[in-house]
Amino acid sequence: MEHAVYFCLFFLMLTEESVQIEDNKIPSLCAGQPGIPGNPGIHGSQGLPGRDGRDGRDGGVGTPGEKGEVGQPGPSGPRGDRGSPGINGLPGEKGTPGECAVAPRSAFSAKRSETRSPPLADQPIVFDIVLINEQGHYDGNTGKFLCEIPGLYYFAVHATVYRMSLQFDIMKNGKSVASFFQFYGNWPKPTSLSGGTLVRLEPEDEVWVQVGVGDYTGFYASVKTDSTFTGFLVYSYWPNSAVFA
Repeated sequence: MEHAVYFCLFFLMLTEESVQIEDNKIPSLCAGQPGIPGNPGIHGSQGLPGRDGRDGRDGGVGTPGEKGEVGQPGPSGPRGDRGSPGINGLPGEKGTPGECAVAPRSAFSAKRSETRSPPLADQPIVFDIVLINEQGHYDGNTGKFLCEIPGLYYFAVHATVYRMSLQFDIMKNGKSVASFFQFYGNWPKPTSLSGGTLVRLEPEDEVWVQVGVGDYTGFYASVKTDSTFTGFLVYSYWPNSAVFA
């Protein structure tokens, strides 16, 4: 019993002390002075890095910048492989006909009129009947051919010989380039003597036929027998000729 009484008394004492303590906390009854500010605390250690933030929204398109200067060409790249041949194109239109190159021309042929008189020695024999002379390079009045086209020419003489021997020369600028002879042997009918040669000529060169000195002048011409002089250009020496260059 005594223990129970002591326990109850002890409990009541504790209750009173607790009521006084709570009464001391009322501000209106016991307000204290503000305390002195404490010293600043020591800086704390650096915290861990934070996580990356989220990406921001895409911005609007900016205005185009000014065009830069042209740069230097770069080095050439390696050569590529050769491609396969392409397909043949369509045939083109036919062109207009071009001018045809015409070879220089020079040709003539003439014969003597009917006569029984022999020609004069050391003089050009005149073959006065012109058979062909399209370029006009032969003169039927003088018996001379005048070169206008440089080149190689062929000249031929066919003479009818009657009642005397004949010797004639093909002359170039006063010098003999070929000589031919026919001896008369008292034949009752006319015979013939022919000869020809190639001659290289330059413009203004002259070619003709003449007989020699003496009795060797037996040129003859009649209605049935002719004596002729012929010449023509074989090829030209013109260096700018389109055909013979």
